[in-house]
Amino acid sequence: QVQLVESGGGLVQAGGSLRLSCAASGTFFRRNVMGWYRQVPGKRELVAAITSGGGTNYADSVKGRFTISRDNVKNTVYLQMDSLKPEDTAVYYCNSKPLPFIPYWGQGTQVTVSS
Repeated sequence: QVQLVESGGGLVQAGGSLRLSCAASGTFFRRNVMGWYRQVPGKRELVAAITSGGGTNYADSVKGRFTISRDNVKNTVYLQMDSLKPEDTAVYYCNSKPLPFIPYWGQGTQVTVSS
């Protein structure tokens, strides 16, 4: 069974930083491009993704501010978020990219950016 455990969210002022972590099941992690998604009511957005070899891509809305990385020994993917803006407020989840046909979601981690 897939396990995805996100952590590291919190409340931060605009301009601040947070580092999110996601521990994933080993097989799932090794087989997939991993991504960070964020969810606000009515909308889910893929913000960053990383291949097993370290290739990355980012949504335009976070490019230059967020950095995704992964540790293939710890089966963990990270999201370093700098220069945070109020519009970054969301629940953040990790999962594969693309999503599985029937995706399992972890509990997510809430990020709240105050102005």
